[in-house]
Amino acid sequence: IIPNTDPPGLGEPINVIISGDSDADVLVDSFNNGGLQNYFLSLNYTTECLGQHIGVAQAANLGDGLGPQNQTAVIRYDYGELYRLVLSRIYVTVDGGSHLRYWTQNGPSANTGAIFMALSYEEPAAQAHGIIPNGSYRSRDWFIANATNQTSIIPTLDLASPTSGFTGRTTYSNYTYETKSTYVTGLLQNTSIGINHNDTVPVDGRPAIDGLVAILDVKIVGKPQRFVPLVSIENTKSHNWVSSTAHRLSRRSCVSRILVLSLLPWLLWPA
Repeated sequence: IIPNTDPPGLGEPINVIISGDSDADVLVDSFNNGGLQNYFLSLNYTTECLGQHIGVAQAANLGDGLGPQNQTAVIRYDYGELYRLVLSRIYVTVDGGSHLRYWTQNGPSANTGAIFMALSYEEPAAQAHGIIPNGSYRSRDWFIANATNQTSIIPTLDLASPTSGFTGRTTYSNYTYETKSTYVTGLLQNTSIGINHNDTVPVDGRPAIDGLVAILDVKIVGKPQRFVPLVSIENTKSHNWVSSTAHRLSRRSCVSRILVLSLLPWLLWPA
């Protein structure tokens, strides 16, 4: 639901859901431990310029008992590692592009942890960030193509079945994600009624949205290797000067053995 629309009550469709059956770490809104923000980065999406959102917040009712709740944040497509820190965020914020708003289903009636997302493709700020033709499902299909590592945008208009699935892997910060997507019907109507910018988004007589929602199941299948010391020294209250000294002597003894072994061929080689 978007405030102050004309006519009132228009909104953008929630067209992608990260299932609550995904790995628990993925559903945590964090850059750490393979969390949601790191997953977005693996798809070339990231937070807005300097973390600031200029537009109005949109609200959604996820049926979890909390009623309409404002979006958690807006995530925008970026243009690669070189510009990821600031430049691409400024570019997309000003010039438009694919973006998403998201909410977490965590109320008392349905505490699933699922991430509900409304994806669309914006026009530049000079055009008041309107939505391009086909902008709702084009942005959704682009996002799914990134998530499942496709070589082109998902051609949903040509799918033999609306439930066709795609699976692929993405990686960021040494976390590898496997995403399985399934397009489902019945959650959205195939309509232009109630959709924001419904005068410009429809193309060739088709409605503004196609009624498909992509359900994602995301698993972490690879994690950074953790350093494990060859010898574990327990640091307890009983750890005193004697044990510290013994440890230092042990290290010196080890170094001495290595030096002797390295010199041994020279000592034994005949002059």
